[in-house]
Amino acid sequence: MSSPDRNDTPVLITEAAPSYEEQHAARRRKYAIMMSLRFPCLILAALFAQTWWLALFFIVLSVPLPWMAVLIANDRPPRKAEKANRYEAERRAIAPKSTTIIDG
Repeated sequence: MSSPDRNDTPVLITEAAPSYEEQHAARRRKYAIMMSLRFPCLILAALFAQTWWLALFFIVLSVPLPWMAVLIANDRPPRKAEKANRYEAERRAIAPKSTTIIDG
């Protein structure tokens, strides 16, 4: 039975990084997405061949994509900045006693 005041969020017991397999899958996904953007850039450059400056823009955009994809894929994932949900005991103050003060 839980009280309505109780927070049911699980307590974080570790600050471990994601597993190597999870990190590798995320890096492969980023690499594939960035490399898949290169081919459409080259297609758009061919489609806009009549407008030279637009075709040049797409070609220039597609040139650094492999380099950026490798750099981003080889970078380690950033550390998560999540607040640890730790148990905090409720502190209760001792009720003050009524005292008599005599002014002299």
